[in-house]
Amino acid sequence: MADITRDPSANPRTGAPGDTAEGQSVPGKPRESLIAHVELFFFAYRDFTGDPDAVLAQFGFGRAHHRVLHFVCRNPGLRVANLLEILKITKQSLARVLKQLIGDGFIVQRAGAEDRRERLLYPTAKGTRLADRLMALQVQRVEAALAAAGPEAEAATRQFLLAMISEEDRDQVRTLTRAAGRDDKSGGEDGT
Repeated sequence: MADITRDPSANPRTGAPGDTAEGQSVPGKPRESLIAHVELFFFAYRDFTGDPDAVLAQFGFGRAHHRVLHFVCRNPGLRVANLLEILKITKQSLARVLKQLIGDGFIVQRAGAEDRRERLLYPTAKGTRLADRLMALQVQRVEAALAAAGPEAEAATRQFLLAMISEEDRDQVRTLTRAAGRDDKSGGEDGT
């Protein structure tokens, strides 16, 4: 890994020594700790997605394909409209990814039973195998990280991640994760 050390009192945006984002030197104060957390998030995300990225590349897929495949596999019969809402992407972006996943035989699209205009998405056996392979890589990484972090880490991590989600989306995320067979056993109203 490249040496990216810098003067800890430097402004993270300008790099000027002794000049923080607020214009004053505050080494070791909470702002620097929060910036360190942001940086850790970048590195954690890089490694969390890195293992699946290597597998996805073998199929000519990217992270958008992974997200679509994940949510379709976890929620068979998912409406395209609901998938757009979950992923917060444009119809055009989803159409491109879906076309490839359907064309390559990872997902099938069916009309709704009551409303023929409704498009429902289902994984194929091939899609389920790929989703399971990708999930195994990420579950292994999360499991190892939780074990290394100690016995209290699971509840704290769940609470932290839920708090990172926009407040207006938290209920939808809670519902979605429970609907996929996962209970939020962390307790109270905000998952605390």
